Amino acid sequence: MGMAKSYYSKLIVDLYRLAGALIPRLAPAVGYPLFSLVGGLVHRLNHSARANVRDNIRHILGPDAPQSQINRLTRATFNYVAYNYYDLFRLPALDPEQVKAMVQVEGWENVEAALSLGQGVVMTSAHFGNIEVVLYAMLMRGLSITIPAERVEPPELYDYLSALRMSQGLKIIPIDGPMLELFRTLRRGGVAGIAGDRNVTGGGITVEFFGSPARLPDGHVRMAMRTGVPIILGFSQRLGRDSYRARFWPHFSIPEEGSEEERLAAGMAYVVRGLEETIRAHPEQWVVTVPMWRDDSIAAATPPG
Repeated sequence: MGMAKSYYSKLIVDLYRLAGALIPRLAPAVGYPLFSLVGGLVHRLNHSARANVRDNIRHILGPDAPQSQINRLTRATFNYVAYNYYDLFRLPALDPEQVKAMVQVEGWENVEAALSLGQGVVMTSAHFGNIEVVLYAMLMRGLSITIPAERVEPPELYDYLSALRMSQGLKIIPIDGPMLELFRTLRRGGVAGIAGDRNVTGGGITVEFFGSPARLPDGHVRMAMRTGVPIILGFSQRLGRDSYRARFWPHFSIPEEGSEEERLAAGMAYVVRGLEETIRAHPEQWVVTVPMWRDDSIAAATPPG
């Protein structure tokens, strides 16, 4: 059994490496349609992920949303997931001029204002649009960025995917490991990037999210509270298959007065407001395929299609 698992793990890693070698050779006019087919296949075969995305989108749109709209947006979500893999595989081959042409940046003055305080910045985003290419665009502007990333199995695959993401200067640490490097990045005046939507570690706090209770991570806010650095929201939106918009909100400083719970609530309110506004505008670009609201009755009531 162990040998079979080892063989399967090696095969998966080898396939990813093969994709990493071949896919950068595919022009976007070929790569995106190809990965759209991949997204369609996963949408059809992965029943649990499809049900999860439907449930998430139903929460975003509300109970009166037509099922046809939910089904359409669900299918589109799997396209965006696949597109992100295409972009990740070709990330090491992208040059700065390509990235400059691909990414529109809005609100960069907000990042500069936060960094001018001289303490570093906790930047929070969501699994939305395409973060890989937008992070590259931020690195091109001279930022030092460290982000924690969820482990995937086998470990060799985690290492390979991390290497792709770090190919342009990003620093990645395991999300279940020590966070010391995040504090070091802040002390250097850099950016500690922490996702605000998926509660991977099992901690977090329950908040109202699109009108229903959901457990969201709170490590980004607690880090800002502990260090006294500002927190800023930054989101990526895919405008077309090969173009993106990076939008940065004005920074938020956690109040120094009040109880810990009150200060945490203030920071979470800032984050949740940004998450809801961004995701509501384009729910199909929220590439989260796990259930965000543990409501089995809604998921069970969702008809197939």
